[in-house]
Amino acid sequence: KPVYDVIYKVDLFICKLLLIADILITSMAVLGRYIPFIPDPAWSEEVVLTLMSYMAVLSAALAIRKGSHIRMTAFDRYLPKKLLVLLDLLADALVFVLAIVMLTVGWQYASTLGAKGTYVSMPWLSRFWMYAPIPLAGLFMIIFEIEAIYNHIKRLVLGEEAQV
Repeated sequence: KPVYDVIYKVDLFICKLLLIADILITSMAVLGRYIPFIPDPAWSEEVVLTLMSYMAVLSAALAIRKGSHIRMTAFDRYLPKKLLVLLDLLADALVFVLAIVMLTVGWQYASTLGAKGTYVSMPWLSRFWMYAPIPLAGLFMIIFEIEAIYNHIKRLVLGEEAQV
């Protein structure tokens, strides 16, 4: 659990840094349109979109750890507790498979096709960085899904409540 806490905090810190950078770059770009002495760099839109894609997928991995994704709970009170745990386990196993696909296929795509292109406004920068969030998020999702699956199995076997 302490290792997962550290990984969670690192992921959260990265998301915070990305959000701050996003806000600063967007503010500079918007102000640069109206205030003559503030530059409006041509690269701002592409960088903001890239940072947002990192933030979106990394924060999705954070939601896995806390179990805060949108879920259908309308029938939860009518189903037996063991069945609910089994359904949660099944859902997490499917997300785990998705995370493996994101890591492997995402890396192949980012390192081949993505690495061949460049940003329009920054021809010196590879588009690898635009596609890299997918395998990175897959890695974080795998890490957090292992913990979630372990907690579900523990709940099934020992009847304990999951640690969040």
